[in-house]
Amino acid sequence: MLLGPLFEPFVASRPICVMARGVLERLLDPERIDELFDETAERQYTRDLLFSTLVGLMGDVVLGVQPSVHAAYQARRDEVGVSTTAVYNKLDRVETGISAALVGESAREAGLLIDALKARMEPWVPGYRCRVLDGNHLSATEHRIEELRHTWAAPLPGKLLVVLDPERMLIDEVFLTEDGHAQERRLLGEVLETVQADDLWIADRNICTFNFMSTVAASNAFFLIRQHGQYNPCLSGKRRKIGDSETGVVYEQSARLIDQPSGAELKVRRITVALKEKTRDGYEEIHILTNLPTKAADAVTLSDVYRKRWTIESVFLELTTTLNCEIQTLGYPPAALFAFCLAVLAWNAVSVLKASLRAVHGEQTVRENVSGYYLALEIWQTWDGMQIAIPDECWRPLRALTATEMAQVLRQVAGHVNLSRYQKHPRGPKKKPPPKDKYKPGGHVSTAKLLSKRREPC
Repeated sequence: MLLGPLFEPFVASRPICVMARGVLERLLDPERIDELFDETAERQYTRDLLFSTLVGLMGDVVLGVQPSVHAAYQARRDEVGVSTTAVYNKLDRVETGISAALVGESAREAGLLIDALKARMEPWVPGYRCRVLDGNHLSATEHRIEELRHTWAAPLPGKLLVVLDPERMLIDEVFLTEDGHAQERRLLGEVLETVQADDLWIADRNICTFNFMSTVAASNAFFLIRQHGQYNPCLSGKRRKIGDSETGVVYEQSARLIDQPSGAELKVRRITVALKEKTRDGYEEIHILTNLPTKAADAVTLSDVYRKRWTIESVFLELTTTLNCEIQTLGYPPAALFAFCLAVLAWNAVSVLKASLRAVHGEQTVRENVSGYYLALEIWQTWDGMQIAIPDECWRPLRALTATEMAQVLRQVAGHVNLSRYQKHPRGPKKKPPPKDKYKPGGHVSTAKLLSKRREPC
């Protein structure tokens, strides 16, 4: 094995934590991070506190190794070398461009490892690079800042758009705004700058704008976007039944999108799914707009692809439940967005772990059985002890390995993983809640008395 004998007990009993530490050693390489800061920063500069040190400190909080920023500072006081005030001042001023660049750099390095592992997922639409676009707003923070102490309103520290690469299961782009009231569409101009030929952009109805779709089409790329309820394309001909999907009957109809101010037009296919069950908003059918040619994928296939868009919702859930992506004490928007981006970086690292497991144990086995929560739990429980047993200098050689060499290390360690330790436990279908007694303020019941009635024989 490329790792030394010091690693053997942990490889044998806690291989996931070894893999996580090894991947993060590369994604959080201090030299590369400081170079990234120097290349990206517009106003910030380094005086006494290196940006890589701040990333390492906050990484402990995001990974759940430390419960708070101050606890992480206490643990790293000698390494940090500055006061807590200096740490918070630096944290509160991290430029959004730097935070976004951290995500992009982590995805680039993680992508190299996944490709070296030969562990990409099956493409959703062969021949096209799928890009799942979705927005999210950060949860309200505490009212610690002076200006927030005079309001009961929930303070929102920012909003963002993320782009998921479903073939490698990486978030490779984030677009950030500090304005918690901003519309997601405000960020679409930045998104359009990243569009490449043969991309397939998959998004919900909030992204359904003529400018976005026409610009994507003009870039020789494609879109698959749910039609917004207030957007009415010009339909032509009768809609044709194409087939059945898991969720309903699928129809297709030709349509033209018209930009009202300019009169510009864009020909599209409108795919309609007549649903077996209404959506939670009460819709009996949904419409999906695409400029993808029929020869690339039929309407039933594309309706199924659009349904996979919910993959990104599970990513947001995992960021919230297994990583500390929203730190409520960080009220300043730059700090809150920086913490979220570090959580995304950590999630990309977990994606490399899952790719390593796929390479050894098979894609279907890992997809259906491995829980991200239990992977994270092992990391939380083992991290501190492993850091003491294996000094930092023992991990540093991993930074110099090529992607192919690092993939070999990950495969070897993944071979020691017992997947049953990380078994998923999906819940069954939701049951309709039983009727309840009328609410009475201050009312209460004795649980023991209620249970005693249940135990009485019929």
